[in-house]
Amino acid sequence: MKRLLFALFFFPLFVLAQHKPLIVEGVSPSLYVTHTVAPKENYYSIGRIYNISPKEIAPFNNLEMEKGLSLNQVIKIPLSQSNFLQEGNAAADEVLVPVYHTTKDKEGLYRVSVNYNKVPTETIQKWNNLKTANVPNGTNLIVGYLKVKKDLSPLSAQAKTKPADNVSQAAPVSKLLAEPPLVVKQVELEKPVAATPKETLAEPVKKVPEQTASKEAEPVTKELTRTVRKTFNGGVFKTDFEKQTKTKAVQDEAGEAATFKSTSGWEDGKYYCLHNNSNPGTIIKITNSSTGKNVYAKVLDVIPDMKQNEGLVIRLSNAAADELGSGETRFNCTLSYTK
Repeated sequence: MKRLLFALFFFPLFVLAQHKPLIVEGVSPSLYVTHTVAPKENYYSIGRIYNISPKEIAPFNNLEMEKGLSLNQVIKIPLSQSNFLQEGNAAADEVLVPVYHTTKDKEGLYRVSVNYNKVPTETIQKWNNLKTANVPNGTNLIVGYLKVKKDLSPLSAQAKTKPADNVSQAAPVSKLLAEPPLVVKQVELEKPVAATPKETLAEPVKKVPEQTASKEAEPVTKELTRTVRKTFNGGVFKTDFEKQTKTKAVQDEAGEAATFKSTSGWEDGKYYCLHNNSNPGTIIKITNSSTGKNVYAKVLDVIPDMKQNEGLVIRLSNAAADELGSGETRFNCTLSYTK
């Protein structure tokens, strides 16, 4: 009777625990979720729940398998290639359980992407059905999927169908380190026909028409040039900036700017930036103090806390800096934006 009461008492707690969202912790590549040990659980039964070898769980927690586990002990379950998936799909006997990240203040999709194996921001938006990159503080975002055996793990009750993978990513964040495309133009002309020695000719050599001779005299050339980009008069986000400033007070800021490399903006006029004092999705008007030119850039995330970023008020895409007439060197600027 006591055993029955004990089981009836703990069973609802066990079911409730299995329906809690899986919240990821740690930093790539050492990502993990936590598990609270329930009655009669051991390394092997927990391994079946999370589809991972028990021999991986113990060392990940600096524990020895021989000593067993204690009731209500909290352990870390590693998310490895064997049980964590961000691309592709599950095997026939597996299902996918969403793994979530809880967003922090001023944390944009770019930072989430970097922290979780650089999964494309477009993919994160697709998994979470997001229309924009703006994510409120405390939002649970799917950043990957736990692969579990559908017949062995109680977590299979939380399984979801993962949207099809994107073939390519249109979001500029994944291209921050890419160079603007280079176009190779090659012109190859026919080689001039070698003249036959005069003594072997039966007839006088006909005069080559002037225009043909001129063409044949042109050298074979190869030209390596950057794609000439269009002028966008500040970029396509200017209208969004005007909408934002109609309803909110504008703040001004001045300081030094630097760039990052991106393929975005050269052909579409979409300029992006990193800024510490505004939220992701905010449009900032950037004015080059030397040239007086303006561009409008959308905030992706904060400026990484690195020595090379000391003293900067903003980093913007090199296409935006090009329109400002600053090149890729540091320059003084003024900023206008809403909070």
